[in-house]
Amino acid sequence: MTANAVFKGVAKVVHSNEQAEGQGARVRRSIGSAELRNLDPFLMLDEFTVGKPAGFPDHPHRGFETVTYMLQGEVTHEDFVGHKGSIGPGDLQWMTAGRGILHAEMPTSDEPAHGLQLWVNLPAKDKMSQPRYQELLNKDVPRAESSDKGAVVKVIAGTSYGVNAAVHTHTPILYLDVRLSAGKQFDQLVPENWTAFVYTLSGKVEVGSDLVDVPPHATVVLSQSGDTLKVLAKEDAHFVVVGGQKINEPIAQHGPFVMNTRDEIMQAFMDYETGKNGFEGAKKWASEIAQRNQLGRDEDEW
Repeated sequence: MTANAVFKGVAKVVHSNEQAEGQGARVRRSIGSAELRNLDPFLMLDEFTVGKPAGFPDHPHRGFETVTYMLQGEVTHEDFVGHKGSIGPGDLQWMTAGRGILHAEMPTSDEPAHGLQLWVNLPAKDKMSQPRYQELLNKDVPRAESSDKGAVVKVIAGTSYGVNAAVHTHTPILYLDVRLSAGKQFDQLVPENWTAFVYTLSGKVEVGSDLVDVPPHATVVLSQSGDTLKVLAKEDAHFVVVGGQKINEPIAQHGPFVMNTRDEIMQAFMDYETGKNGFEGAKKWASEIAQRNQLGRDEDEW
């Protein structure tokens, strides 16, 4: 922390209540809820818990990125062009849907899969880019720590305590997983006028220049002014810090498609239905992992 740091205040705190999603999954939605519809460039943040045979069967995306970060259990991913992979505790998948992805995400561990999924908008110039995956195992995610070792940080995107992330982003993004010991303080540079928030997973913390008390499963939206986030742990705490430079473009969203205009949304549906412009072969494809999980569901019901 620099001597002339200006701490950010707290603009809003929203508690995330658990709700049903997909087939049998439970999620705590923060961004994307009625209270936090969009936080440019972020479209959605879910803390999810899902066990076999439930999950997120075959579904398309266009125009944005999904960032899946696992906390517990394992999720297997499969898409319509042959990409497959599994991520477990601490692993990360940064998927750029771009012009079009059809995929399934299903739990494959005996214990429930628990993690976070963040949706990041793409600027207009990148919405029809080629799909891309950046996948990192837990051991490959860069680590940083405060000088007093009270804060241990996994640097998913951006920079913390001089350590840079391994992923590349279309627009400037900060995404940190922080474990903070009781009584210790975490400071992080966040540029003025960026959108930024803290999402708490466990432990009680005080956030911002006014040290607002925050319980677990809450989204703390930070003020635009100031250049430094301050978090003080009242007990051992686990939270993520997410921030990004605003895109400042119109958002048109319908379900799994996020574009700039309604006409582009209609075109996305047309392309998906007719198998064009990135969705070639999509309508004839069905994932193996979703079918296996459905078989398990049918056997359980029988």
